[in-house]
This record gives sequence, structure tokens and C-alpha cells, in this order.
Amino acid sequence: MSKLISDKTKQVFLGPLSKNNPITVQVLGICSALAVTAKLMPALVMGISVTIIVAFSNVIISLLRNTIPNRIRIIVQLVVVAALVTIVSEILKAFAYDVSVQLSVYIGLIITNCILMGRLEAFAMGNKPWESFIDGLGNGFGYAWILVVVAFFRELLGSGSILGFKIIPKSFYDAGYSNNGLMILPPMALILVACIIWVHRSRNKELQEK
Repeated sequence: MSKLISDKTKQVFLGPLSKNNPITVQVLGICSALAVTAKLMPALVMGISVTIIVAFSNVIISLLRNTIPNRIRIIVQLVVVAALVTIVSEILKAFAYDVSVQLSVYIGLIITNCILMGRLEAFAMGNKPWESFIDGLGNGFGYAWILVVVAFFRELLGSGSILGFKIIPKSFYDAGYSNNGLMILPPMALILVACIIWVHRSRNKELQEK
């Protein structure tokens, strides 16, 4: 059990949540962060989907790493990711069709997500399945929490609701309050991500450029 939860494993899991976050530090996966965060539910589903796909694709590629010819490794990685994305997409269509429609093509575009290909190349191809699984979970959760934070503020301030439930009282609207339409537009997602990056780097001095 101690081997499964070693200091190295903890570092592999916790690193992407903060000091090596795929969005705030590596600046990967920005496109989907802009596209699916107008509402909290699609952002949650996208975050969970990417986490599952990157974790299990990492495991599969780690298991196959010693048998994959180097010249076709990218093709094999894409096939594995495409298969997992197809499975996740079909599950969403079966059990969460409305969210699947909201996510539209962005579930399919997980195949080209830089986080996935980056972890397969940088980690899964050189590490054992357990460490690769933990790395996938860490990077998936690191990606997901950024999406959730951005979507929370965009839905709250842009629509006055959270997960579709009205949060801002009707009395506020009667008094003259109105939803900020800018919050549901893609440029605002970019501004929020930039604010998160600014706060993150201000709290982690070692990430600042000398």
C-alpha cells in the first residue's frame, strides 16, 4: 500500500493541481476552457470526461509502451484516445443527452486535446501503469477545476443561476439588477482564465519569469 501512495505518487498527482497545472502553467486545453464554460454542467461533464480519458489512455499506452514501434507511436496513441472518446461520447448520448448536445463537437475534439497527447508522450511512454494512471487523474482534475471555477462565475454573473437553478433573487432584478451578457461570451472566459493565471503565478513566485 505504501508503494501505491509513495511520495513520488503524491507529487505526480498533486503537481498538476497547482504548480504544474495544464492550463495555468502549461497553457494547454485553453480552447475547450473558452468553449464549454458558459454553463457549469457542461464544464463539469467535460472535466470528468477528460479526466477519465486521460487516465485510462495513460494506462493503456503505459501497458503497451514496450511493444509499440517508435515510428507509429503517435498513431497508436490517437487510436487509443479515439476509442475512449467514442465510448464516452456514446455514454453521454445515452444517459446525458442534453449535456451531450450542449458540448456538441467538443467531446469529439478531446482527441486533439494537447493535454492528452502531452501526457501520453511525456509520461505514459516512460512510466508504469499505476503512476501513469495517477498522472492522468492529476492532470484531468487540474484541468477540470479551472473549467469549474470559470463556469461558476460565468453562469452566476451571466445567467444568474448555478446548474440551472436561479441563485440571484427576483427582488434584485426588480431593483434594477441585470445579468451581465458579456459573461456568456467566449472573450470573458479568456479574461477569467487570465485572472486565474495571474492569481496563481502571484502566489507561486517560482513560476514567474525572471
